Amino acid sequence: MISFSYQAFVTVVSEESFHHAAQKLEVTPSAISHSIDKLEKQLGFSLLIRDRSGVKLTEDGKDVLPIIQDILNNEERLQQEANKIKGLTSGTVRLGAFSSVCINWLPTIIHNFHSQFPNVKVELIQSDFNDITLQARQGKIDLGFTCQPINERLVKALLVKDKIYCITPKDFVPANGKSITKKDVENQHFILQKSDYDGDTKAVLDQYNVAPNSIQFSIDDQSIIAMVESGLGMGILPKLAFQRINGDVSLYPFDDDFYRSIFMVMNSVQMKTPAAQKMVSCIREFIESNYPDGYLK
Repeated sequence: MISFSYQAFVTVVSEESFHHAAQKLEVTPSAISHSIDKLEKQLGFSLLIRDRSGVKLTEDGKDVLPIIQDILNNEERLQQEANKIKGLTSGTVRLGAFSSVCINWLPTIIHNFHSQFPNVKVELIQSDFNDITLQARQGKIDLGFTCQPINERLVKALLVKDKIYCITPKDFVPANGKSITKKDVENQHFILQKSDYDGDTKAVLDQYNVAPNSIQFSIDDQSIIAMVESGLGMGILPKLAFQRINGDVSLYPFDDDFYRSIFMVMNSVQMKTPAAQKMVSCIREFIESNYPDGYLK
């Protein structure tokens, strides 16, 4: 079995606290501290910097973290394979997703997964595109949903293309009455999430010559709707983002079609575990059932 020191180290890094790591692993803080000290002595160098602001990795700690994470992941994979051979269905699958996927897809996907594999634990984190890609690469999650251009060495699968729309105040009507043109956005302010400005949404802004000084950044999709509703500007959101949020606003397509591509990304090691493979199948079944043409229109 893998040394508890490895698990303690990874958990402290994740929780950024000895106390919170102890709570998560259901041991005392002194047990965590002892395990880290033992690991540092075994390796011959410091892994963590501890001060009033919390816990941070040393440069050496940053180097060994991915290796130790791989060891833990392979241990989990070994245990799942052993359970599979013995005819058991158990294990853990870790998912990372951005907000609109968490809201609109994962409740159904996880429900369907649990109905088939009730003994498999599902862990979920919600984050932005870049962080999800990073955590998949580091092996902290097994499967992730992201929209950013993916340059990491990950296994990736395109799930759907999500059409991008313009959100306007209720009393706004495009010049042609049906779609947003360049003329409609002249001298308009736009509100969007900062993470979207680096992705597919930026292509829309560039195409319609929206100047950077005409852009305001918001926290989340619901706050974008609220600001547009108050007449503070226009918003840009893909179809999935406003399926379950409300506001007294209007929705128009652009006169040129734009889409964001939603990918599933997988770490090449974790995707081989039985639990992750079952989750991949469950996700694909959901996508094929709900979006047979591959588009969110």
